[in-house]
Amino acid sequence: MNQHTRDILRQEIEAMRTAGARRQDLSQHACKRLFFDLGIRPSVTTVRELTQTGSASDIPKDIEAFWAGLRTALRVRIDAGAMPEVLQQRAGELLAALYDEAQKLALAALDDDKARLNAAVQAAQAQVRDANIRREAIEQAHQRAEARAEANAAQIAALEAELKALRNEGSGAQAGLREVIARWEKENETLAARLQQEQESAARLRDRVDELQAELRQNTEHYAQQIKDAIKEAERRVHPMLVELDSLRGMAATYQAGAREAGQKEFDFIQQLSAARSRADRLESQVRAQSDEIDALVRERDAQRVQSGASAEVGALIASLAAEGRLSSVEIARLGTQVDAHVVALPACPACETGEPELQRHEDEYELSCPNCERTSGAASSKLAAVDGFIRSARVSAS
Repeated sequence: MNQHTRDILRQEIEAMRTAGARRQDLSQHACKRLFFDLGIRPSVTTVRELTQTGSASDIPKDIEAFWAGLRTALRVRIDAGAMPEVLQQRAGELLAALYDEAQKLALAALDDDKARLNAAVQAAQAQVRDANIRREAIEQAHQRAEARAEANAAQIAALEAELKALRNEGSGAQAGLREVIARWEKENETLAARLQQEQESAARLRDRVDELQAELRQNTEHYAQQIKDAIKEAERRVHPMLVELDSLRGMAATYQAGAREAGQKEFDFIQQLSAARSRADRLESQVRAQSDEIDALVRERDAQRVQSGASAEVGALIASLAAEGRLSSVEIARLGTQVDAHVVALPACPACETGEPELQRHEDEYELSCPNCERTSGAASSKLAAVDGFIRSARVSAS
């Protein structure tokens, strides 16, 4: 029985209830419609569902009354013609027997239908259970999806807020960056001017060193020549004195007066020799002092050549700019080895943060490498270029 037929029966029974029909009448009407119109055997559940009235004991009584009335109606009396009473009764019994046989066949067919329906119900119940399991799984998946969607929505809101904050920070950072760039440009111009001045000072200092070296060579040659002349003069003077002293000593036994005179002469000669030696010592000390001064000037010249005229402050500043990545490769190439004296190896590797980079020199090339992460700057023409290449390689790996 479909839902439409069920609604129609309920409407008829509701109309009868409104008209004042009793419970028995409602149950009889439901049984008649089910049996005669729909071909359905009335049951307690079906009748109770349609009438919505009656207890568990009243409905079976109403159904039994329906079947009793039906059986009574089947025992009809045939009043046509002059049929004997016995024949009329036998005809009614025949109709009753036919009804009973029809009822048995209907019950057998109903049992078969019930068996098929039970199998179908069991299959449907299995399908329902499977569907419930799938529904529960789908609901759980739906709940998880909703939870993920809520989490994603919250994350999206947080990311949008963070993006807004980052945009605000980016605007401020851009303004600050423009100010920093302008300040750095001014500082770069100032440093360029100071570098030019230092280079000019270095050129003047190199010229002065060359002049001092030339003067030193001249003084050295002059002092060396004076020492040689003094030694020759002393030898020239001492040699005759020694000869004369020997002759006087030979004559001392005979001539005491001559011996005393010779002793006096010998004393004078010794005084002159001592004075000559003192002068030679003074000249020799002057030569050593001039040699030390020459060595200091040579070392200063070499340091100035290495530093290329850059002062310690300028060299340290340029080295720090290169370490911070604020100098381009072209600028570093232009500087060359001018500030290598102020460049030191990095205290820690910017990539692994644990290794201590080592600066090595191979002939005219430099290489800065980390023994921990084996990162290297590659061959570079100066210490400054090696440090810059090492920092750039570490930044590329980190990004």
